[in-house]
Amino acid sequence: MYTIVLRFTERRAESARWMEDHTTWLRQGFDDGVFLLAGSLHPQTGGAILAHGESREAMTARVAADPFMVQGVVEAEILEIAPSRTDARLAFLAEGAIA
Repeated sequence: MYTIVLRFTERRAESARWMEDHTTWLRQGFDDGVFLLAGSLHPQTGGAILAHGESREAMTARVAADPFMVQGVVEAEILEIAPSRTDARLAFLAEGAIA
């Protein structure tokens, strides 16, 4: 399981230019069943994604393909979490953990 933090760089002003492509990239992550949640960081410093079901290498490649990353609009930090305890509603995250 991963928390991906996307923080705006000094090129933040260019984000509007690439927003449609970034949104398409996000949609693909949801369609692939990898992204579970995505949203903005407040106060307007970037975004975050909760993801699962891929190896670290695959997740790194997926994040690198984000048009915001390609264009230098954001920098990413990928935090890998090994769930050891979950609420019953999130038990699937611990069951599907990639080692």
